Amino acid sequence: MGHYRQIEIFAAVVKAGSLASAARSLALSPATIMLTVTALETRLGTVLLLRGPRGISLSRAGEQFAASCRLILEETAEAERSAAGLHSRPTGKLTVALPLLMANQVFTPLAVEYLDTFPDVQLLTLTRESMPKLLEEGIDVALVVGHLPDSSSFAVSIGTVRPIICGSPAYLAQWGRPETADDLRAHRTLLATSTGHGADWRLHGDTFMHTVRTTQVLTCTTQQGAIHAAACGLGLIRCMSYEVHQELQSGRLEPVLQAFTAPDLPAQLIYREGRKASARVRTFIDFAVPRLRLHQALQA
Repeated sequence: MGHYRQIEIFAAVVKAGSLASAARSLALSPATIMLTVTALETRLGTVLLLRGPRGISLSRAGEQFAASCRLILEETAEAERSAAGLHSRPTGKLTVALPLLMANQVFTPLAVEYLDTFPDVQLLTLTRESMPKLLEEGIDVALVVGHLPDSSSFAVSIGTVRPIICGSPAYLAQWGRPETADDLRAHRTLLATSTGHGADWRLHGDTFMHTVRTTQVLTCTTQQGAIHAAACGLGLIRCMSYEVHQELQSGRLEPVLQAFTAPDLPAQLIYREGRKASARVRTFIDFAVPRLRLHQALQA
């Protein structure tokens, strides 16, 4: 029996937890399983399985060898999938999570292009302003803004975004363009409850932070509603640069107080399993990353 087959059988025994269960899963006799493991131990010159009245357990050498076997088998399977071209023919449902206004401003044209290229994939998008939980929520890929907590996810940088304050040209013509933090006290402001922000706006100076209590003239439940009101000239809004990318490009909104904005934040794609990810995840990452990196909304 070949060395690779011995590894497969040993890994099956470890996974099943008993010789008999491994024999059933492999459609082999328990005697064949026992002889294979014994031959493997003889070849390696060490005991891998400890036999006892309550079944089998791994020796310390067996634990280390079992981990190596799993890696060998996974890498071999990945190489076979790649050689068979499975990564070039992704199929099935792909779930992508991202902030709502990132979907509106950035993601939709990319999604259309991706689905034209890979028509056998069904794309499901979920909007998440908070950090998504990939495993718990069944998410394949997430676009997140901000610094990542320690996790087992893989992350790919796609750019940066910036907190900004902006208003419409009509509003700025009527109320003036604020030049200092204190100038905000004389301005009308807009608020979205979904952002968690309040009337106190914090502005970052060179050496210290300014906190200014603003006068809110409109409170919306969504940032999208507040941005629309700002574009109509109702007041100043605090938001992320990507959230108003189209409005800034068209001139419907203009940034103000740029010297007082908070530092840039990273934008990243996160996913699980790394290079062992499914074909649809890998092709999406390979497809989306270079395009997102070129998008002006992600170049703060």
